[in-house]
Amino acid sequence: MNRKKCVSIIVPFYNEADGIDRFRNAIAGVMAKAPAYDFEVICVDDGSQDDTLEQLIALSQEDNRFRVIELSRNFGKEAALTAAIDFSNGDAAIPFDADLQDPPELILTMIEKWEEGYEVVLARRADRTVDTYLKRKTAGMFYRFHNRMSDTKIPENVGDFRLMDSAVVAAIKRLPERQRFMKGLFAWVGFRTAVIDYKRAARQAGETKFSAWKLWNFALEGITSFSTVPLRLMAWVGSVGTLTTLAYALYITFKTLIYGVDVPGYASLLVAILFMGSLQLIGLGILGEYIGRIYMESKQRPAYLVRRHYGLTGSDEASAQSASGFGFQSRGDRDG
Repeated sequence: MNRKKCVSIIVPFYNEADGIDRFRNAIAGVMAKAPAYDFEVICVDDGSQDDTLEQLIALSQEDNRFRVIELSRNFGKEAALTAAIDFSNGDAAIPFDADLQDPPELILTMIEKWEEGYEVVLARRADRTVDTYLKRKTAGMFYRFHNRMSDTKIPENVGDFRLMDSAVVAAIKRLPERQRFMKGLFAWVGFRTAVIDYKRAARQAGETKFSAWKLWNFALEGITSFSTVPLRLMAWVGSVGTLTTLAYALYITFKTLIYGVDVPGYASLLVAILFMGSLQLIGLGILGEYIGRIYMESKQRPAYLVRRHYGLTGSDEASAQSASGFGFQSRGDRDG
């Protein structure tokens, strides 16, 4: 008898206690509709401050398809997603959000596309009316800005929700970055890709963990992770400024020789000094972003630390330890 293919559903959790029952019922319903496949649900608790972890542990004890990774503190969604990928052991992996804004039923359609030979199946948000006007506009601006500046193109209106073949997952595990921008890493590895459009629903429970400030830093992380255009742009601006200054200096010199010394222009001088000073500070800020990334990467700290895991087998842990560049520490006591 042929072995059933296994699909890993990987889910980061942070203060999602109010929605865990809905999440469990939704995922269990999807798994029941695909008896030809085995499933594992890797739930990563990213330092939740409510009883998310306790509920996840109870869920893993009731259903051995649910496995729980407890991180030592809150490392952020990108690190939690990285941990879930590292511990996944299926023939395909599907990142999924616990808030159920992405329809779980789409997992079945993804699997069908995967069986057609596609190694990546993207879920694209064709309708984002549940998001605010400002969020839709800023998201569109980010995608356009990033894709113009970077050689790695991020599909517009595509989040983390996608199916990835085990070959794609293995490639992502080999990437050694500590500062993780997962959308960019998913796009960078490539592979044969299909796209499915869907309408995103409203959040079922809880509230978003991304403030405007976090989204801004997230966008900055994405741009500096996959493009050096800002540095090159500042070099061009500096070159244009230098040539303009040189031309103006020659103009002033000839004007003085021909017409004599004019009345000094305090206002124009002040504007020029303030403009150039501000431009230099912007350039230093951009340079600082890249130097900061070099500084953080040079420390070679792991992207996350695991305090304890529940319901995992030895092969699951071996799969995680095989990922390069994360310096996994002792897991502590194991349960399950």
